Amino acid sequence: MANTVSQAFSGFKSALEITGLQNSTVSARQQAVRNAVAGDIEVLDSFLTGSYARNTMIAPLKEADIDVFVVLANKYYYQYNNGNGGQAGLLDMLRRVLLKSYPMTPDISRNGQAVTIRFSDFLVDVVPGFHRNGGGYLIPNSISQSWISTDPKVHVQLASQSNQAHDGDLVPQIKMIKAWNRNISHHFRSFHLEALALQIFEGVTISNYWSGSRFFFDKGRALVSKKNPDPAGYSEDVGFYINTSEKVNQAVRRFEVAYDRAVRAEVADRAGRPEEAIQVWRQVFGDHFPAYG
Repeated sequence: MANTVSQAFSGFKSALEITGLQNSTVSARQQAVRNAVAGDIEVLDSFLTGSYARNTMIAPLKEADIDVFVVLANKYYYQYNNGNGGQAGLLDMLRRVLLKSYPMTPDISRNGQAVTIRFSDFLVDVVPGFHRNGGGYLIPNSISQSWISTDPKVHVQLASQSNQAHDGDLVPQIKMIKAWNRNISHHFRSFHLEALALQIFEGVTISNYWSGSRFFFDKGRALVSKKNPDPAGYSEDVGFYINTSEKVNQAVRRFEVAYDRAVRAEVADRAGRPEEAIQVWRQVFGDHFPAYG
C-alpha cells in the first residue's frame, strides 16, 4: 500500500528483488547442472549468464529462468555442423546428457537455443556454445538451423557499466520494464527489452522511475519497429522474432498503450490525484505494483 507515487515505486522496486535465500538456491542448482554436463562431455568453460548474471531478474523466482552457458570442445561443433541433426541434434545430445543426472525430471526439453530443465521452483536454460574466431561465441538456433554470434560475458559487462553510469538506477528501471512485460503476457523477449533499455537510456539521466518508465515507452514506440542489434557488437537482431508486419504493429501498439497510460498517470499525479495515478500505474505494471492506501 502507498499514499504517493514515489512510495508506490519504492515498494515496487523492493517487490521485484530476489531474496538472499533464493540466491543461495540458484547458486547450488546452477553449479549442479554445470557439473552434470562437464561430467559427461568435454566442457572448456561454463558460467552463469542471462538476467540473473546481469542482476535484472525479477521476483517471483518461480516465474524466472536461470541461464547456464557451457562452452563445448570444438569437436562437437564439427560433429553437429556437418550432420547428426545439426543445431537441433546438438541440443538433443545435451538433453540426453542432462537426463542422465536428472532422470526423475522428465520435463527436460529442447527450446530454440537451449535445453530447458523445468524444476519445481524455477527453470534452468542450458545454452551450449563454441569459441568463435575473432572473439565471442557461436550458439545454435534449432529453429532457423543456424549459428548465432554473441558474447554473454560482454552483455554482463555492459549492463554493469551502464548501471554504474546511472548511479545504480538502470537495473531497477529494467526490472520494472520486465514487470510491464509480464503484465502483458511476456509479449517481448526479456533480452530484447534489455537491449532496448541500454539504447534508450544511453546518455540520459533517470530522474525517477515513473518518468523513466514513460520515457522508455515513448522512445520504444519507434525503436521496436526497427532492427535492434546485439549490444555486444554483433549484427544479430535481438528482435528477430518480431518478423511480420502484423507482429511489428502489435509490438508498437503495446508500447503506445503503455506510453498513453504513463502520461495519464503523470498528469494525475501533478494534478494532486495520487490515487488515480497509482491506479493507472497498476494498469501498466499489474498487481505487483502497490495499491493506493
